[in-house]
Amino acid sequence: MSDTYDIVIIGGGPGGYNCAIRAGQLGLKTACVEMRGTLGGTCLNVGCIPSKALLHASELYEVAGSQFANLGIKTGAIELDLDAMLGQKDEAVDGLTKGIEFLFKKNGVEYIRGRGRIAGPGKVEVDAEGGKSTLETKNIVIATGSEVTPLPGVTIDEKRVVSSTGALALEQVPDKLVLIGAGVIGLELGSVWRRLGAQVTVVEYLDRILPGMDSELAKTAQRTFAKQGMDFKLGTKVTGVDTSGDRLGVTLEPAAGGEAETIEADTVLVCIGRRPFTDGLGLETVGIETDQRGFIANDQYRTSAENVWVVGDCTHGPMLAHKAEDEGVACAERIAGKAGHVNYGVIPGVVYTAPEIASVGLTEDELKKSGRKYKKGKFPFQANSRARTNHATDGFVKILADAETDEILGAHMIGANVGEMIGELCVAMEFRAASEDIARTCHPHPTLTEAIRQAAMGVEGWTMQS
Repeated sequence: MSDTYDIVIIGGGPGGYNCAIRAGQLGLKTACVEMRGTLGGTCLNVGCIPSKALLHASELYEVAGSQFANLGIKTGAIELDLDAMLGQKDEAVDGLTKGIEFLFKKNGVEYIRGRGRIAGPGKVEVDAEGGKSTLETKNIVIATGSEVTPLPGVTIDEKRVVSSTGALALEQVPDKLVLIGAGVIGLELGSVWRRLGAQVTVVEYLDRILPGMDSELAKTAQRTFAKQGMDFKLGTKVTGVDTSGDRLGVTLEPAAGGEAETIEADTVLVCIGRRPFTDGLGLETVGIETDQRGFIANDQYRTSAENVWVVGDCTHGPMLAHKAEDEGVACAERIAGKAGHVNYGVIPGVVYTAPEIASVGLTEDELKKSGRKYKKGKFPFQANSRARTNHATDGFVKILADAETDEILGAHMIGANVGEMIGELCVAMEFRAASEDIARTCHPHPTLTEAIRQAAMGVEGWTMQS
């Protein structure tokens, strides 16, 4: 039994590699099987990390071209070197994937390259270049993540019709880009190429952008993006993409039914969501069944099969890297006999557009629907001194609290750097703080975080600076 692992994890993304590292820290004999050839999963290789590299670079490009002069900075003509911009993105990804390999070695985790599948209780078969092998293990953790959801009738070739993966490596800036789907990933990538010079049209089946987020936040974001040059066609579905000509022909119809129209595009970006990657995992060998959408159910990360666990995008909950990370850690701790836990009421969501959008907890829409009595405090960045000096006055902070207890129930913000600022609200909510706790906590001046304090003051009606 000396060759038997305590844990074999299938998948080396945020859920899998964090589970592996924590298991190694806890003294468990651990292996992580990953078929991509590099660790980090979708997030690090073709998702969160490379997109943020392009978001940052494209923001600087736009600022240099449109705002430097007003700040008293004189430059020559600003030119785009797309190859160099994509190159620095790839360097960031390469460095971080190698960093995970180092962390595996540091914590005694064995990294096995190959495609893993369950081959029965306590067995994981690995199909690698050198052939197939079988690992014996006491516990199996499924952490295979998710993949792009295809759009029926539209073929993705990753050249002219691309998914989020292809959108990270376009060879040139398209004149016209049609973005199908107004969710987080699409809006982030669409904003990259708009800043680099593309005319972007966003087509969304629903009558709003950013479904699931606070509706006031989403409406403000849409107005802001429209001012920046994005065109929105909401309540509209794409029925086909004609690739026969030099330009793509995108056929649209009203979602509620009506007359079709065709618009031209150089590139079509399909971003209608992601689906769990659970096919071909050998689930049937241990009696696990997925639901109709492909998700694996869990009870405290345990599947229906004994000693088989699941974390991340392939099980229920928000498809977010940090949710997967927390689940991976909690799962490893439970396998080790500890009390691993994730507070699903305090998982933030961030959209890394400019301005950024961040949210945690219950939305105002959810509170109204449930009939729960709440109080609201809201503060605009227009009235924040640091935002004014930084010429970044778009947006606001909104805090929602229970009408009787004053416990913070949710926080929603749009503005510069709010992706970093939301952490303060997450900590407060983890400790079940009241809005008054934030309102009476000294914040440094001048900072953007003062907007959080002012919004908290506003819950009780004593905002000081607006």
